Amino acid sequence: MRETLFKDNFWTTDLISTAGYDGIIQHLNDGRKNCKEFEDFLKERASIEERYGKDLINLSRKKPCGQTELNTLRRALEVFKQQVDSVGQSHIQLGQTLREEARKMEDFREKQKLHRKKIELIMDAIHKNRNLQYKKTLEAKRLYEQRCRDKDEAEQAVHRSANLVTQKQQEKLFVKLAQTKTALEDSDRVYQTNVGALEKIREEWKNEHVKACEFFESQETERINYFRNALWLHVNQLSQECVKNDENYEEIRKSLEQCSIEKDIEFFVNARKTGTVPPNPVVYENYYNTQKNAAPGRNQAPAPGRRPKLPIPSSGPLDPEYSTVDGYSLIHHH
Repeated sequence: MRETLFKDNFWTTDLISTAGYDGIIQHLNDGRKNCKEFEDFLKERASIEERYGKDLINLSRKKPCGQTELNTLRRALEVFKQQVDSVGQSHIQLGQTLREEARKMEDFREKQKLHRKKIELIMDAIHKNRNLQYKKTLEAKRLYEQRCRDKDEAEQAVHRSANLVTQKQQEKLFVKLAQTKTALEDSDRVYQTNVGALEKIREEWKNEHVKACEFFESQETERINYFRNALWLHVNQLSQECVKNDENYEEIRKSLEQCSIEKDIEFFVNARKTGTVPPNPVVYENYYNTQKNAAPGRNQAPAPGRRPKLPIPSSGPLDPEYSTVDGYSLIHHH
């Protein structure tokens, strides 16, 4: 089994430093944030697909599109609107699928967070215990070193005062020296005990750190693999949607192939024809000629809808017959 990269590259020489561990935790938090961002992206894309699908359905059902066409083109238009409706339904379904994928990403992210939390609690506790023991050890060391200095000073005082003080004073110095030696032995024992306890905690921390790094690297491997596969699946879903849409549009193309210009025109002619005989030409009818040819004493009304023919003059414009209307002559004789 190979050594983990996390363990091999996140040690620190400072016993109480958490720089390496903090770097791993920050990276894992960033990875979790990235998963959340992709999750939000999927939700937003799902909303876009659902809105688009609903708009297509409303368009196909409510917006007129060649509603007065006849026969084969009418059937092609019906297929067109049906397939646009199907495309809309497909996009709504895609939106629902994307929401499901976002939910799976959220479940995965929360599951990793829960598992990580257990390890983090263990590491936080051991860090706290290690730091407390380290401080106790440093305090024990400080006290031990002070007791060493006290003992050295007591010894020097005894040597300096060997011939300068009274017997009673010298006895006091020996008593003080004995007390400093006893205090030194006590502090030395406490110091060594704390060093031993710290070493035990250090070994425990080191082992837990290795296990935590192995677990975190395993999680990160799982997360990257899951994220990569989720993105791959998303792209495949979009491609599949394009395939479905093209299948719908292919149905429209097939219906248009069945559209016949000749049949549609023939269908219109047969359904709306009004006759095969055109109306007669309108001829010129002279009003005066019609009046002249009318029988005397008979009041013949012209046929309804027909204009009476005008009389055609038989004499010159200055002839009395042409210039006389109802016995009144327009010619003045001088």
